[in-house]
Amino acid sequence: MGRLFGTDGVRGVVGETLTPELALRLGRAIGAYFGKGARILIGRDVRVGGSMIKSAVIAGLLAEGVKVYDAGYIPTPGLQYNVKVGPYDGGVMITASHNPPQYNGVKVIASDGIEVPREDERVIEEYYFKGPGRGLPWRSYTSDPRVVEEAIDVYVNGVLESLKPLPGVRREHTVVVDCANSVGSLATPRVLRELGARVRTLNCNLDPLFPGREPEPTPETLREAARLVKSIGASYGVGHDGDADRAIAIDDEGTVVWGDRTGAVLSAYAARYWKGLPRRVYTGVSSSIAVEEYLRPKGIEVVWTPVGSVVISRMIKRDGGAISGFEENGGYMHVPHQIVRDGAMKAALLLHLVDEEGPLSKILGELPSYYPLKTKIPATREQAACAVEAVKKYYSSLRQVTIDGVKVFGDGYWILVRPSGTEPVLRIMLEAGSREEAEKILSEVREVIRKECGVEG
Repeated sequence: MGRLFGTDGVRGVVGETLTPELALRLGRAIGAYFGKGARILIGRDVRVGGSMIKSAVIAGLLAEGVKVYDAGYIPTPGLQYNVKVGPYDGGVMITASHNPPQYNGVKVIASDGIEVPREDERVIEEYYFKGPGRGLPWRSYTSDPRVVEEAIDVYVNGVLESLKPLPGVRREHTVVVDCANSVGSLATPRVLRELGARVRTLNCNLDPLFPGREPEPTPETLREAARLVKSIGASYGVGHDGDADRAIAIDDEGTVVWGDRTGAVLSAYAARYWKGLPRRVYTGVSSSIAVEEYLRPKGIEVVWTPVGSVVISRMIKRDGGAISGFEENGGYMHVPHQIVRDGAMKAALLLHLVDEEGPLSKILGELPSYYPLKTKIPATREQAACAVEAVKKYYSSLRQVTIDGVKVFGDGYWILVRPSGTEPVLRIMLEAGSREEAEKILSEVREVIRKECGVEG
């Protein structure tokens, strides 16, 4: 049996690998998974082909006797929140998140608002490849999708309600929000204004061609937003991806900050006000060891997880909760609100943090500083597996986490070697105290891999 689902949903180039025929068949498979009579909320971001793909998925759902509710344009965390608190058995989000503009995709949401577990993705794939069943009697096809106009309001009000344990925002703040020309514009500026902030928006008009920048928020794509933060003296800025479940922060000095660093400071801040939660956070092995060095003295345990937000969410729920889950890519899960990445919630928590504790650059300055290096080497699946084992063996005397490749903890440095989940490459990430030390370690790792596995690059 083939595979449809990747790291986070089904994705492809619109009209090439993601066609209306595939979407129709996938819609039927999702409908068969949830079952006749299930209530499914569907929404989309602004991407090209979104209406076509959504219509095809809806047709497939209706063909399986599912009751469809249409939230229209909405951020992924907005759809997830509505599924969690509303009268729904699940949801479908049409998005390709941070992928380039020509991509679109389909995410399947369980009744708890979290993406369905990996094992349930396999069930949907089985329905997809097996094909539709016998069909329903003609009288069964009487249901039309119901438009849910209040979905954005439910989400925005839910974020604001979840913030009530925090003290009110007392000072005036200007916040820059880069919406990536997509659905983050429908919620994040509203939330921040409701909290009293002056919001300067950038790329907050809906445009499926993403003319302002690529949908993935990175230091490169957020350069204009970073310049604006610094030039107008904003307290901070945030940049969303295409479906606004992620938010990369920009500090008051115009520095774009990776999500593991903001995740660490937000977790420590949240722990002060939500005291009943287990004192632990969950983050992928790609996050910096600075997270552990910052949180451990505060009595907060760091649980390392495989890469992928779905994995983090499901582990938190399985283990009975946490303060948060977060990723270096800007995803932050505020567990008292919902156990999924939520860009608007992260933007709001940052406002409360800087209002209470001062400039974001100063707060982030309390974290240990490392020089990062990231690279990838072309490798087959077998070569990547060999490389992981070679690194394990070479650094066998050091502490290791082996849940997703291997992460090695050295004295003042760390190394992560893992196969990519989306392309035939081996990913190498590391941090050290200086550029020279980082480059020396990278050369050492490359040589180990070349010598043991014949992988050049």
